[in-house]
Amino acid sequence: MAGEYGIISAMQRLISAIQSAKSLVALTGAGVSTFSGIPDFRGPQGLYKNPDAERIFDIDWFDRDPAVYYRGCRELVYGLEKFRPGPVHLALKKLEDLGLMKGIATQNIDMLHQKAGSANVWELHGSPLFHHCRHCGRVATFEEVCKMLAQGAEVARCPCGGAYKPDITFFGESLPEEAFLAAQSAAIRADAMLVLGTSLTVFPAAGLPNLTLKAGGKVFIVNAQPTQLDRFAAGRYGDLKAFADAILAL
Repeated sequence: MAGEYGIISAMQRLISAIQSAKSLVALTGAGVSTFSGIPDFRGPQGLYKNPDAERIFDIDWFDRDPAVYYRGCRELVYGLEKFRPGPVHLALKKLEDLGLMKGIATQNIDMLHQKAGSANVWELHGSPLFHHCRHCGRVATFEEVCKMLAQGAEVARCPCGGAYKPDITFFGESLPEEAFLAAQSAAIRADAMLVLGTSLTVFPAAGLPNLTLKAGGKVFIVNAQPTQLDRFAAGRYGDLKAFADAILAL
């Protein structure tokens, strides 16, 4: 009982900190989407178990052979319509509805924060919502590309013959400048940041909590695995589901 009481008290302290924050933001990673059935890229069933993993999101490989990307992401990216927001997505939407959450910086490309209804989402690694032809720049929507693949195309191609690449940040490309600058600005202004479902290993996105700390704000980490910022956190928790349940119960 003592251990259970301690966990409850720690979560209550986190809820109190959230409710008293004047400028609260969140940084989310793959862990928040595992509840929706999307595997963590680095988990046991993750994309990085694929033998072509290093090539799938490499821009040079995409230009050499876009089929490597499309084979690797046919289910993960172009099957996103079957996934629904999980408890953490819904909890962050509730914090927004309560007027507590200023915005969400996410490393995810699954668009589930938007599906949950969150209005202010900074997609640090881009989004598959739109695709651009690598040859002529023509734009195709996510739905148009899904239709091409459903009709049997190995690679979604523009009428000019060029391959459509999603507006996801591949290795070798820069992060979306507008989204990243907005997230940086919010992190600096935040008096509290929630770090949810990310082990803070992928930079520069993983550097955002440092901006909050340097500006005098507090960082609260909820993640199953340890992170390099744990010792600087105002609170460290391992159970994302318990966090979401506590928020949804407000």
